[in-house]
Amino acid sequence: MSYADRLRPWCIIRCLPNAQTITVAQFRRRNDAEEYLKCLRTLMPDGVFELIFVG
Repeated sequence: MSYADRLRPWCIIRCLPNAQTITVAQFRRRNDAEEYLKCLRTLMPDGVFELIFVG
């Protein structure tokens, strides 16, 4: 993991069929990630999103 990746440890991923995932966004603070996740779930209610910590 590079230094730049370690600066943004909170990630939002979208879960797709067949155990595939897509990284939607990365954040430095958990609060920012939670707010963005709330917006995503409002805009895309059928999407399955997860908030993870990559550390």
